[in-house]
Amino acid sequence: MGKIYNEDFPLQRYISFHKLLEEYDRMAEGEDEFLAQRAKYVLEVQEPYPELREGFTDVALLKKHEKVIKIILQDSFSSVLTRNEIKVASLPYYDITFNGSERFEEILAAAGEDFELKVRGVPEELSYIMGCTVILNFYYGFKLDFKRPLYYDIPDGKGVMKHYRILYNADFIDLIPTDKAKELTQADVDELLENLDNIEVWKEKIPPGSFISKGFVISNMFDATTEHAISEIKSNLISNDKRAGDDFVENLQGIFRSFFNILDINVGFVTYNPNDNKFEKVHGKHMNSYLLHNKEMQSCSDALCHGSYSKLLKEKKYFAISNVDKYYEMSGGLAPYKGLKEQGIKSAIFAPIANEGQLLGVLELVSTNVNELNTVNAQKLEDIMPFIVTAVLRSAAEEENLIDAIIQHECTTVHSSVYWKFREEAKRFIDDQIDGKQPSFNEVVFKDVYPLYGQIDIKDSSQARNSGIQKDLMIQLSTINTIISRAWEKYKLPIYEELLYRINNLLEEIKEVLNTNSEQAIFDFVKEEVLAVFDHLKANDEELKDLIAAYEEAIDSSTESYYDHRKNYDESVMRINKELAMVIDQRQEDAQEMFPHYFERYKTDGVEHNMYIGDSISGQLPFNPLYLSNLRLWQLQVMCEMENTHYNLKPDLAVPLDVASLMLVYSTSLSIRFRMDEKRFDVDGTYNARYEVIKKRIDKSYIKGTNERLTQPGKLSIVYSQKKDELEYLRYISFLKSKGYFTNNIEIVELDGLQGVTGLKAIRAEILYKKGEETKQTYTYEDLMEELKA
Repeated sequence: MGKIYNEDFPLQRYISFHKLLEEYDRMAEGEDEFLAQRAKYVLEVQEPYPELREGFTDVALLKKHEKVIKIILQDSFSSVLTRNEIKVASLPYYDITFNGSERFEEILAAAGEDFELKVRGVPEELSYIMGCTVILNFYYGFKLDFKRPLYYDIPDGKGVMKHYRILYNADFIDLIPTDKAKELTQADVDELLENLDNIEVWKEKIPPGSFISKGFVISNMFDATTEHAISEIKSNLISNDKRAGDDFVENLQGIFRSFFNILDINVGFVTYNPNDNKFEKVHGKHMNSYLLHNKEMQSCSDALCHGSYSKLLKEKKYFAISNVDKYYEMSGGLAPYKGLKEQGIKSAIFAPIANEGQLLGVLELVSTNVNELNTVNAQKLEDIMPFIVTAVLRSAAEEENLIDAIIQHECTTVHSSVYWKFREEAKRFIDDQIDGKQPSFNEVVFKDVYPLYGQIDIKDSSQARNSGIQKDLMIQLSTINTIISRAWEKYKLPIYEELLYRINNLLEEIKEVLNTNSEQAIFDFVKEEVLAVFDHLKANDEELKDLIAAYEEAIDSSTESYYDHRKNYDESVMRINKELAMVIDQRQEDAQEMFPHYFERYKTDGVEHNMYIGDSISGQLPFNPLYLSNLRLWQLQVMCEMENTHYNLKPDLAVPLDVASLMLVYSTSLSIRFRMDEKRFDVDGTYNARYEVIKKRIDKSYIKGTNERLTQPGKLSIVYSQKKDELEYLRYISFLKSKGYFTNNIEIVELDGLQGVTGLKAIRAEILYKKGEETKQTYTYEDLMEELKA
């Protein structure tokens, strides 16, 4: 051992017993004879060694004068308590100890000869500042709180790390300024407080070696392993990116070993899926599950025996196995004993992670030693389970957010009926990412689903729009014609006459027919030629300036053109779409309650919707053809309700547009695939594509042998190809006719062949409108059956 290192530190540290010896000086002159005699004995023993009073930096003197020092410190280190107290003399914030109690020395001996005792809690980069704060507090009188908990981390004889909290008694130490010490003001302290990360400022105010620390401290310690373990568990569990951390599991196992004072402990986790009643593997680096072993997931009833199932899932209580081999024999090799035995596990504790009665997962603690884990030490988990529950809840919320983010990124908005499937895929994506694989979001496919399609189309919408454009353009050109005519009359400039000629030509053109490029051609003509003339006229003619101002007042700022009839058309279409979409969206909530199915609705010149129903979409719910029949009947009712909504809305529209309704019946099941590039579902495969072809072409179809379009205002057209579908829908229509949805005007027609599609037929049913009424009653397939039985 060499000398105490005092370079580059504000304190020159000297070991000295002068303050304690001064106490003995006073006691030797006191009236208590016993204490005086004891004090004189201590002083006589020390007197031949003045360095013990004056102070020294040579650490070797501690060993040389060990017996004398022990006598000096005997009253401070009670022999009666030496086997109980963990106590040692030392220098503050320095790894030198001497005169330890018997228990302290036993703890050190158990750690092994190579163990090096070091104080934990003082970061090396802050040690100079720590010394400065001691000086500022105890010499200058500035109250700075820089205290941090200090620990000795010492392994026991079994290799389990124990943590001992250090409390210093600094009664026997003095701070003495040297010639390097400076006077400090509040302004100096303020500057120090603003520069914690600038060591040079601290060295300038409190130079190295500017004070002498003379004396020693008594380090009183207590075993804080349990409290420290709980704190470390909290810190580890609330950290971000826990599962992806390389050392998370290793650190957690070390903490649990300290917490239970058992070296042979391993930690595992499983999550609980309440929908499938399954345990699922937690993906992460070095994450294990001893219940699942090498499985990704397993039914809880298969992973547990009746007793453990009842304890964990029903009672939400700990399940401890003190002797796996014993219970394996008693149970005849049932789970979980069979799997534990195969892994070499001899004792285990399974702790339910539950919140408000809902199981979230299971904490697994296992040991390869019999009786190491048992019902008694399982109770220690009461102190840490709340933190584990909080961490699992937080982790679950983070995972849900991540799943939603992945689904939104990969698939945009996903309908609630199929969200579960996307969630499974997103979880697999996250697990692959955590496992270091290259994650990719696989296409989601639902097989053997039945499609339903319907549309309410605004009739002759293109003609109505073109009519509005035509009227607006004619009004705009006529107004321009009036202004330019007046300019020609006043100024007789040939350029005005030529401009009038072109305006009149444009008026004649659009009066006859509105070509596809007419609107843009007139817009360019006005912007490039007419507006320049208007600017000139406004600057030079007050009369024309007023006419032009009136023209500009009528021009819409967003379209930079006359926008009146088109606006009426656009607003009428928007209102129809809004009201119809609201009806089907609200009614969809009821339909999903009957049985989950995929639904999408979109607006064009009218409202279209697609629905798909089948076993692969319903997940855990068993599908029955009854639900398909029910959805078809529901669709018929809602189409009639939407028609009635339009009927009551039409008188209030600026442009009284008509609508025509159409449904497609397709009895063959098909597959749908979510197209990742297009962010939408589409039918899967060449054969199934026939459905999409029919869907896109039927609204343009004609009744066979005539020029009459299938879709007509006031009638609901149901297109099909199978006789059984015809009979089914005639039955529905008959039922709904009795409920006031249809009139007696029902017809069956054949359709002209479409490109690539032949043999289609349609039922056209005249809708019974109800003025000012809303059909609130929804009739189900069961209602239909009851009606037929009556």
